[in-house]
Amino acid sequence: MAVAELYTQYNRVWIPDPEEVWKSAEIAKDYRIGDKVLQLLLEDGTELDYPIDPGSLPPLRNPDILVGENDLTALSYLHEPAVLHNLRIRFAESKLIYTYSGIILVAMNPYKQLPIYGDAIIHAYSGQNMGDMDPHIFAVAEEAYKQMARNNRNQSIIVSGESGAGKTVSARYAMRYFATVSKSSSNAHVEDKVLASNPITEAVGNAKTTRNDNSSRFGKYTEISFDERNQIIGANMRTYLLEKSRVVFQSENERNYHIFYQLCASAQQSEFKHLKLGSAEEFNYTRMGGSTVIEGVNDRADMVETQKTFKLLGFKEDFQMDVFKILAAILHLGNVQIAAVGNERSFISEDDSHLKVFCELLGLENSKVAQWLCNRKIVTTSETVVKPMTRPQAINARDALAKKIYAHLFDFIVERINQALQFSGKQHTFIGVLDIYGFETFDVNSFEQFCINYANEKLQQQFNLHVFKLEQEEYMKEDIPWTLIDFYDNQPVIDLIEAKMGILELLDEECLLPHGTDENWLQKLYNNFVNKNSLFEKPRMSSASFIIQHFADKVEYKCEGFLEKNRDTVYDMLVETLRASKFHLCANFFQENPIPSSPFGSMITVKSAKQVIKPNSKHFRTTVGSKFRSSLYLLMETLNATTPHYVRCIKPNDEKLPFEFDSKRIVQQLRACGVLETIRISAQSYPSRWTYIEFYSRYGILMTPQELAVSDKKQVCKVVLHRLIQDSNQYQFGKTKIFFRAGQVAYLEKLRLDKLRQGCIVIQKHVRGWLQRKKFLRERQAALTIQQYFRGQQTVRKAITALALKEAWAAIIIQKHCRGYLVRNLYQLIRVATITIQAYTRGFLARRRYRKMLEEHKAVILQKYARAWLARRRFQNIRRFVLNIQLTYRVQRLQKKLEDQNKENHGLVEKLTSLAALRAGDIEKIQKLETELERAATHRQNYEEKGKRYKDTVEEKLAKLQKHNSELEIQKEQIQLKLQEKTEELKEKMDNLTKQLFDDVQKEERQRILLEKSFELKTQDYEKQIQSLKEEIKALKDEKTQLHHRLEEERVTSDGLKGEVARLSKQAKTISEFEREIELLQTQKIDVEKHVQSQKREMREKMSEITKQLLESYDIEDVRSRLSVEDLEHLNEDGELWFAYEGLKKATRVLENHFQSQKDCYEKEIEALNFKVVHLSQEINHLQKLFREENDINESIRHEVARLTSENMMIPDFKQQISELEKQKQDLEIRLNEQTEKMKGKLEELSNQLHRRLEEEGTQRNPSVSPRAAEAQNEIHTKAKEKLMDKIQELQEASEHLKKQCETESEVGSDFRQEASRLSLENKDLEEELDMKDRMIKKLQDQVKTLTKTIEKANDVHLSSGPKDYLGMLEYKREDEAKLIQNLILDLKPRGVVVNMIPGLPAHILFMCVRYADSLNDANMLKSLMNSTINGIKQVVKDHLEDFEMLSFWLSNTCHFLNCLKQYSGEEEFMKHNSPHQNKNCLNNFDLSEYRQILSDVAIRIYHQFIIIMENNIQPIIVPGMLEYESLQGISGLKPTGFRKRSSSIDDTDAYTMTSILQQLSYFYTTMCQNGLDPELVRQAVKQLFFLIGAVTLNSLFLRKDMCSCRKGMQIRCNISYLEEWLKDKNLQNSLAKETLEPLSQAAWLLQVKKTTDSDAKEIYERCTSLSAVQIIKILNSYTPIDDFEKRVTPSFVRKVQALLNSREDSSQLMLDTKYLFQVTFPFTASPHALEMIQIPSSFKLGFLNRL
Repeated sequence: MAVAELYTQYNRVWIPDPEEVWKSAEIAKDYRIGDKVLQLLLEDGTELDYPIDPGSLPPLRNPDILVGENDLTALSYLHEPAVLHNLRIRFAESKLIYTYSGIILVAMNPYKQLPIYGDAIIHAYSGQNMGDMDPHIFAVAEEAYKQMARNNRNQSIIVSGESGAGKTVSARYAMRYFATVSKSSSNAHVEDKVLASNPITEAVGNAKTTRNDNSSRFGKYTEISFDERNQIIGANMRTYLLEKSRVVFQSENERNYHIFYQLCASAQQSEFKHLKLGSAEEFNYTRMGGSTVIEGVNDRADMVETQKTFKLLGFKEDFQMDVFKILAAILHLGNVQIAAVGNERSFISEDDSHLKVFCELLGLENSKVAQWLCNRKIVTTSETVVKPMTRPQAINARDALAKKIYAHLFDFIVERINQALQFSGKQHTFIGVLDIYGFETFDVNSFEQFCINYANEKLQQQFNLHVFKLEQEEYMKEDIPWTLIDFYDNQPVIDLIEAKMGILELLDEECLLPHGTDENWLQKLYNNFVNKNSLFEKPRMSSASFIIQHFADKVEYKCEGFLEKNRDTVYDMLVETLRASKFHLCANFFQENPIPSSPFGSMITVKSAKQVIKPNSKHFRTTVGSKFRSSLYLLMETLNATTPHYVRCIKPNDEKLPFEFDSKRIVQQLRACGVLETIRISAQSYPSRWTYIEFYSRYGILMTPQELAVSDKKQVCKVVLHRLIQDSNQYQFGKTKIFFRAGQVAYLEKLRLDKLRQGCIVIQKHVRGWLQRKKFLRERQAALTIQQYFRGQQTVRKAITALALKEAWAAIIIQKHCRGYLVRNLYQLIRVATITIQAYTRGFLARRRYRKMLEEHKAVILQKYARAWLARRRFQNIRRFVLNIQLTYRVQRLQKKLEDQNKENHGLVEKLTSLAALRAGDIEKIQKLETELERAATHRQNYEEKGKRYKDTVEEKLAKLQKHNSELEIQKEQIQLKLQEKTEELKEKMDNLTKQLFDDVQKEERQRILLEKSFELKTQDYEKQIQSLKEEIKALKDEKTQLHHRLEEERVTSDGLKGEVARLSKQAKTISEFEREIELLQTQKIDVEKHVQSQKREMREKMSEITKQLLESYDIEDVRSRLSVEDLEHLNEDGELWFAYEGLKKATRVLENHFQSQKDCYEKEIEALNFKVVHLSQEINHLQKLFREENDINESIRHEVARLTSENMMIPDFKQQISELEKQKQDLEIRLNEQTEKMKGKLEELSNQLHRRLEEEGTQRNPSVSPRAAEAQNEIHTKAKEKLMDKIQELQEASEHLKKQCETESEVGSDFRQEASRLSLENKDLEEELDMKDRMIKKLQDQVKTLTKTIEKANDVHLSSGPKDYLGMLEYKREDEAKLIQNLILDLKPRGVVVNMIPGLPAHILFMCVRYADSLNDANMLKSLMNSTINGIKQVVKDHLEDFEMLSFWLSNTCHFLNCLKQYSGEEEFMKHNSPHQNKNCLNNFDLSEYRQILSDVAIRIYHQFIIIMENNIQPIIVPGMLEYESLQGISGLKPTGFRKRSSSIDDTDAYTMTSILQQLSYFYTTMCQNGLDPELVRQAVKQLFFLIGAVTLNSLFLRKDMCSCRKGMQIRCNISYLEEWLKDKNLQNSLAKETLEPLSQAAWLLQVKKTTDSDAKEIYERCTSLSAVQIIKILNSYTPIDDFEKRVTPSFVRKVQALLNSREDSSQLMLDTKYLFQVTFPFTASPHALEMIQIPSSFKLGFLNRL
C-alpha cells in the first residue's frame, strides 16, 4: 500500500521540537494527496495545522506494542524519532541501559550503580544466544567468545563514545566476563592478572575532566589470548595517543592523572617520606585546575589498591618505588622557579629546594639541569652556540621535559604489564577489546581532537563496510534480490587527512623546517584545500583556524600548538643530561635505541580490507602524527582480520544525573557514533524480518479458515500477504524469513488490531444482547406473578358472601369446644396412668440404688486390704530383685578380676617354665658339644693321614660327577623349555575356550555370570597345579646344587669326621629300625588308600541308586500338572518365566560339556607333567645309585665314614619327617572319612526330604492343577538333580585327584629318605597342595549348598534343616582384604543387583566384617579395614564423578554404613529402636566415633557432587520447559525480534517441555529410591532441585523483558502447579520444596495482577514478601504488553510501589544465587535387618567370606 494511505485519522506522527527534538501528535483528519496542511492534535490537547510538503511527510509513530523493544531494528518505522523514543522508554521508564541496534549494543550511562554485573548475571548469560536474553555487555562478550570457540576466528569488541559515556567501565566488564567464563586450570591466575592491569592503567592514564571523573586520556587495545581449550593464557596491550599535555596543564575543574593525587595523599607514609612530597595543593602540576579532590573518591585507598595490583602482576617493591620516584620528580620539576633576567634571559637558582629534590631523585647534577633548562645549544656547520632562553621558553622547556619523562614512564609501565601477561605457549585465538575515545568537538579544538576525530573516521569507515557486508550476506543467504544501497562513505575525509600532500603530511613537512610555524602550515592548508575540497573550509571570523566536515559534524580546529605537539621535542642537552643520570630507569628512558617492533607483529597475520597509504620511510625524527598514523594503520589491519562487535556508549546528560534523558545530547551522540547510519542503511531495504513460524503465529488471526486448513505454513504466509498487501514490492520471501519494507509491520499490526477490535465488538454485542434478554425474561416473569396473585384475589372476593361467612364461623366455634372437651378427657386418663407408673418406677430404682451402695461399701473395704497386701508383696519382690542384681553384678566383677589375675599368673608361670626348659636344654647342648669336641680332637690325628690318601681318589670322582651334573643340567634346561612351551599352549587353549564360552552364553547374562565364576575358579586351581609342578622342577634343580655342595662339604669335613666312625657305627644299628618304621607307615598308607577307594566305590553305587530312585519317583507330567500359574511366576529369584529357564538349561548343558572337555584336557596335561617329573626323579635316583656304587668300590674306610656321618646327621630329621607324615596321614584319613560321612548324610537326607515332599504334595495337591505347571516343576527337579550329580561327580574327581597327590606324596617321600633337605621342601609343597584341595572341597560344598537353596526357592519348598545360630559376622583373612574392597566396592555395578537386594547390602556386609575384626580385638586389622573401606569409597566416587546412579548408590551405602556404626556402637541414644538381639551385636572392643566423623565428611562430599550432577542435567531443561514452552496452548503471542533473532523456533520438535522437567525429576526420584537412599535425604535433594528450578527460571525472567507479560505469568503459574502435583504424587509435600518456588510464584502473580491504583500497589507490597524490592521494581519496569489491549505499567505506579518498599531492609542483589546449597543433614535411621539373616549374593564374588 502507498505510504500516504497510512496518514489516517487517529494515527500518530512525529514533528520537530526545539526542546525535545521530536514530539508526538495525533492526526485529527485523514490526509489526502495534495493537501498542504496536516491537521494534528498535540498530546496537551491543542490543535495544530502542520504545513507539509508532499515529498516530506512527518515520520509516523510506531504502534505502542512495538515501543520499548530490545532491538531498534524490530521497529516498523525506522527513523530518528522512533529510535529516540524507544531509547527514552527503555532508559527513563523501564530503567534499562542496554539496547540493540542491529549489530550495535547501545549502552546508556545510568550514573548509578546497578545490580546487573554480578557473577550470577555472568553465569546466566554464559552459553546463551543474544536473541534469547535482554541486551547486555555480557551478551556481546558471550557472542564474541562463542564465535571464537566455534569458528576459531579472532574477535574484537570496539567500545567507543565520548568522554563520560562509560567506555572504560564497559571494556572492563567485557574483560571481566572473559576472565570469569574462561578460567584456566593452572595456578598462574592469568585472569586475575589481566583484570589487575586495568587499575594500573587507569591510575596512570585516567583523569578527572569536566565531563567525567574517570576519563581515559588514551586509547587502549587489549588483546586477550586463548589456548585451544578456549582458556585465557595471557594478554597484551597497545596504547594510542596519551594526552601528555595534561601533565603540565589542566583546565578549570579538571585534574591531572590520578596517580599524582594518590601519591600526594600517601606522602606521610614512612615508605614515601624520602620523596619529600606534600599535599596536591602544593604542586603546580596538580593544583592548576583548582580541583584536587573528587567527591566520593579516597585517593589514599586507591593508592593501596594500585600497590596491590602492582604486586599481583609480580612487580616488586623496588620497581614500584622507582616508578614513584619518577612521578615525584615530575611534581618537583613543576615547582622549579624560573626567574627572568631581562627580556632575553632566564635563571634558576641551584639552591632551589625542588630542583635539588628533582636532581636527587633522578641522580642528576644540579648545575647542569639548571643550566640547560635556561639555555639551548645550537649546532651549525662552523660552530656551536649556546643561546639563552627567555622565561616563557624556559618554562616550555621544563614542561616539555616533564611530558617526555611521563610519556616514557607510561610506555615503560605498559611494556612491563605486557611482560607480566606474557605466556609461554602458542596463542590459538584472541579477543581484542578496544577502548578508544569517540568523536569530540569542543569550543577550542586542538591537535589531540584532530587525531581523535581522525581515528574515529577510520573506525566509522570500517564499521560502515562491516554493516554493509552483513546486510549483503543476509540477503544472499535468503536468496533475496540484492540492490545497491547508498550509504555514507567517508573515504574523502580520510584522504584529506592522510593522503599524499594531505593535512598530516603537510604538518610533518612544516615540522622539518627550522623556522616552521603554525601560521605557515595553516597558509599551506588554505592554498591547497580552500575552494578545492568541499570538506575543508576557512572560517569567516578567524584566520588562525580551519574547519573539517567530519561524518558526524563540522569541527573547527585552532592551529596554535599543532607543530609543537606534533614535534614533541626536548632540547638535546637536556636529553644528554638525563641520559647521564645515575638512576638507571631514567637513563634507560633516553637511550638511543631503535624503535621496537610492536608485539603484535609476530603474533598475527593480518591483511587490510582496503589499500591504505603507508607512511613514507624518510630518515627523520618520527613525529607524533606519523606515529599515530602508523599505530592506527596496524590497528585497522588487526580489526579487519577479526570479527568485530560494536558497543556505542551514550552519555544521557551533562549533569551526571541518574536516569535523566537529555534528547538533544543523545541525538547528537547517536549521529556521531553511527547508530543512526545503521538505522538508515537498514531502513533503505527491508528492515523488518520475520520467520514464517513467527508470522504464522502472530497474524494467524488475519487468516481465513480455508487458509488455516492448509498444512504448509510457508505457503499460507505467502497467500495471506498477497491478499493483505497488494504491492508485492513491499515485501520479499526468503528461504526462512519474510522481509518487509518500513511501515508494513505497522500496517499489519493495524489490521490485526482492527480484526481484534471487530471481534471484541461482536463479543460485546452478543454479551450485551444476552444480558438484555436475561433482564427482559426476569421482568416478564415478575409481571406474570403479580398478575396471578391479583386475579386470584379478585376471584375470591366475587365468590364469598356474608351469610356463608357467618355459618362457617359458627361451625368453627362448635368444633372448637367439642374437640377441647375430648382432648381434656384423654389428657386426664393419660396423666393418672403416668403418675402411677412413675411412682412404681421411682420406688424400684431407689431400692436398687440402696442395695448397690451397700455392696460397693463392702467391696471397697475388701479392696483396701487386698491392695495393701499386694503392694507389700510387690515391694518385697522388688527389693529382693535389686539385691540379687547387685549381688550378681558384684560377683561378676570379682570373677572378671579373678580371671584376669589368673590369666596373668598363668602367663607368668608359662614364661617361667619355658625359660627353665630353655636353660636346661642349653646346658645339655653345651655338655654334649664339649664331649663331642673332645672325641673329635682325639680321633682327628688318627685319620689325618688316611684322609690325605683318599683325597686324590675323591677329587677324580668329583670331576666325573661334575661332568655328569653338567650333562644333567643341559637335559633339565631342555625339559624346562618343553614345559614352558606346553604351558603356553595350555594358556592359549584356555583363552580360546574362554572366548568360546563367552560367545555361547551371551543370551543368558545372569546364568553366564555364575558359570563364569565357577569356570574361573577351576582355571585358577589348574594354574596353581601347574605352578606347583614348576616349583617341583625348581626343587630338582635345587637338589643338584645341594649335591654339589655336599660333595664339596665332604672334602672339607672328611678330615674332621674320621674320628667319629666308632661312635657312628654304634648308632648305625638304629637306622635299620627307622627303615622298618618307614616301611610300616607306607603299608599303612596303602591300606588307608585302599579303604578310601572302597568307600568311594560305595558312594558312587549309592549315588547311582539314589538318582535312579529319584528319577523313577518323579512323574514329569504329574509335576507339571500340579504347578499353577502363580508358581510359574516365582520359578527363580528374578521372577523370570519358565521358557527363560528352558533356554538357560540348554546353555548350561553346553557350558558343562565345554567345561568337561576342558577339564579332561587339563588333567591329561597334568598327568603328562607328572610323568615327566617322575621320570626326572628316577634319573636323579639313578645318578645317586651310581654315586653310591662308586663310593662302595672304595676299599677304604672313607665310604663307611661318609655314610655313617650322613646317616647320623639325618636321624633327627628322619624322626621329624616320620611324625609329620603320620600326622598328615591321620589328617587325610579324618578329612576323607568326614567328607564321605557328610556326603552320605546329605544325600540320604536330601533323598528322604524329596520323597517326603513328593508324598506330601501328592496328598495335598489339588487335582485341578494344570499339567503344564507340573511338567515345569518336574523339569526343575530333574535339572536340579543333574546339577547335583555333576557337582558330586566333580567332588569325586577332586577326591581322586587328591588320592593321586597322596600317591605321589608317598613316592616322593620314599625318594627323600636319602636327602633330608628335599623332604622338607616337598612336605611344604604338599601342605600347600592339601590346603588348596581343602579350599576346593569347601567351594564345591558351598556350590552344592547354593544349588540346594535355589532348588528350594524355585519350588517354594522350605526343607526342614537343622537350626543354625549365626553371629552376624563375616570371617575373612587379612590377605583377602584387598579382594573384599575390590569386589564389594570398586567393581560392584549397582544397576544389575539393586533390584533384589536389601537397601545398603554392601554397607551391612562391610559392617559384619568390621564386627569380626572387633571380635578378634585386632586393632591393626580393624584400622586397615576401615581405612581401606573409606579409601575405596573415595576412589569409586572419584572414578565415577559424572555417574548419577553410582553416586546415588554409594551415597546410600555410605549413609547405611554410618548408621550401622552408630546403631551398634553401644551408645544409648542410638540403641533405642534396637531389638534385644541387635543389642547383643554391638561392638565390644573399639570406639569408631572418629571413623564416623570421617564417613560423615565423605558422605557430605558425595552428596554435593550428587547434587551438582543433578543440577547439571536439569539446568539446560529449566528455561525452555518453564518459560519458553507453552503449557497453555494458544494464549501467547509473538512480537517482532529484530536483528537479534531467537535461537529456537516455535515448532522445534526437539525443544524441551514441562514434561521433560517432570521426567527428569521422576528419573532422579526413582533412582534414589531404588538405591535405598534415606527418605529424608531424598526430600532434601528434591528441595535443592526445586530451589534451582525456581532460581534459574526467575533469573532468566529478570533478564528477558519479552517474557514479562500477563500471559507468561499464567504459563508460569500453570507450570508451578505441575510441579506441585508431582510433589503430591511422590508424597513429598513435607519436603519444603514447594516453599522454594514461592519467589517464582509471586513473580507470576505480579505479572498477572492489576497494576494501576494505590490499592494495587499496597497489595503488591503485602503479597510479594519473598521478592526483594529490586526484583519487584525490575519486573514492573520490564512488564511488556503483548497486545494493545494491555497497558504498560506507568512510571508513577512504579514510584508508588518503590516508596512502599523503601521500608524493607532486604538484599540489593537482583539475581538469586543458583549455586546456593542448603545445609544437608544425615538422619539416623536404625536398620531393621538382623545381621544374622543377611545373605551374600553369589554375584558379589565374595566366596572367601565365611558366615560365623
